[in-house]
Amino acid sequence: MEKKNVFLRMQEMEAQMGQMHSNLGELKLVIKELLEDNNRLILENEQLRKILKREVQPAENGVVSSSPTHASVDLILPEDVVGEGYDNLARLYHEGFHICNVYYGHLRTEGDCLFCLSFLNK
Repeated sequence: MEKKNVFLRMQEMEAQMGQMHSNLGELKLVIKELLEDNNRLILENEQLRKILKREVQPAENGVVSSSPTHASVDLILPEDVVGEGYDNLARLYHEGFHICNVYYGHLRTEGDCLFCLSFLNK
């Protein structure tokens, strides 16, 4: 009778361990999403600080223009826009994010991504 109880307890413990294993897997996914969101928010925060710093410095220097003058208007050429977009994607890739259409925006956790590299080399 005692041996049967031990076997039943072993089965119960095995079932509990399986449940704990699945709970651990779910927690890992949640933590991964939280870390990705945290890194995205850190980068966004840095960008907003840079923008704020750029806007505050001209105001501190007393250079506040309400209307752009002819001399201060920069022409935006199509090749400048393409270059800027490429630079932004390259910067994102070097900061550790995917830029390929397969995993866009996710953190690169396993080194270089061949899809991203082929996209950058186009």
